[in-house]
Amino acid sequence: MYDIHKIKSFFRKIFTPVTIMLVPHSKTEPLNIKVPFIGIFTALVLCCFGIIYIFTIAVGTVEYYRMKNNLNYYSQQFSELNTTISSLKKTDKDFKRLFSLGSKDKVLEHADTLDSGSLDMEDLKQQIKKTTETIGEIKDYLHIQRDVYISTPKGFPVNGNISSPFGMREHPRTGADDFHSGIDLSISPGTPVRATADGIVSYSGWHGGNGNLVVLEHGHGFSTFYAHNKTTNVKIGQKVKRGDIISYSGSTGNSTGPHVHYEIWKDGKPINPSGYLKGRA
Repeated sequence: MYDIHKIKSFFRKIFTPVTIMLVPHSKTEPLNIKVPFIGIFTALVLCCFGIIYIFTIAVGTVEYYRMKNNLNYYSQQFSELNTTISSLKKTDKDFKRLFSLGSKDKVLEHADTLDSGSLDMEDLKQQIKKTTETIGEIKDYLHIQRDVYISTPKGFPVNGNISSPFGMREHPRTGADDFHSGIDLSISPGTPVRATADGIVSYSGWHGGNGNLVVLEHGHGFSTFYAHNKTTNVKIGQKVKRGDIISYSGSTGNSTGPHVHYEIWKDGKPINPSGYLKGRA
């Protein structure tokens, strides 16, 4: 009975109306708005999620435009080099035409037909050197960006529904408050589980409460975990590509039903996979 009174008291408190008074600068009467406390709390939580979502999109947009600006600069360098090469080809063509006349006298008679523009060979060498260095920078930049891209987990390991999200929850077996370091994806047993990024298998086999577990190392601080599998399909040290089948779903270990427990770790700590789930593996 005592617990029922506590529950009723709790609900009374969260639904207690809070009065918000809007006072206009004019002589009109103040406007009073009554909103339940739970409504204000919900609005604040949604606002926080919205800010985090917008910030995530903004960071991705800034990175995209930074890459675009770099590539525009490199394109300009290529264009300048192309103009220089065109000038060299034209000069070469003019010299070949001139010296095809066959005699010194004819060459000197027609020397004024050469393009009056001059070529500074030292300046040309510096331009070629600068462009060569630029090409190296482009290759290094794109290689780094590609390594980061293929190492970053993306999409779902299976086409399942999220039955338990990342964060605090009630443990399905004990009922106690418990931190869930990944997400659970409900799926039929025997469904292929796919790697969400290129990597190397660092663990494949039985691991206590995780059942049959596969762990992948992707580089740039990323690791992914796939637990409660029926069987594993890879060996330690094996290289895998994004989309490769690494196991088949099941309900092994401390599992209450067939699902895939999926975790993403960054720099040795579990992170919320929700920001990496766009698209399907």
